[in-house]
Amino acid sequence: MSQHLHDVTTHKRIVGEKMTQVVSLLMTRAIVHDNSKFSPEEFDLFEKTTAKMKDMEYGSDEYKASLKSIKPAIDHHYAVNSHHPEHYDNGINGMDLLDVVEMVCDWMAAVQRNKNGDIYESLKINKERFNIDDQLYSILVNTVLSLEGLK
Repeated sequence: MSQHLHDVTTHKRIVGEKMTQVVSLLMTRAIVHDNSKFSPEEFDLFEKTTAKMKDMEYGSDEYKASLKSIKPAIDHHYAVNSHHPEHYDNGINGMDLLDVVEMVCDWMAAVQRNKNGDIYESLKINKERFNIDDQLYSILVNTVLSLEGLK
């Protein structure tokens, strides 16, 4: 076997192993996503407000007021779920790529339960809310487009 062929096949194997590791970690995250919402710290408070919030627009004053009413549950949720920027002292800058992938999937699912939910509007709001730079914002938009089969 030539050195080139050896190097290329070794490279492909290592990349495949790393990508398989990413897939495995994402599968684990998919399985345990938001399990804390079943905990005593979160369940009852989320149970009381989730149905009401369906008729609210994301980011509205009414929406923000509802969030304040369940602050202890939200604080717990952010503390134990790394896919939320609030989990980190430095917000999104503390996240890794796996956190970001789970976050964008979470945002896509969340807009489906809100009145007039729109992932692109949510991305704009969250760009300001979390001080997301233009490059990461473009990556998030491109990821949403890919997941929606539009890219």
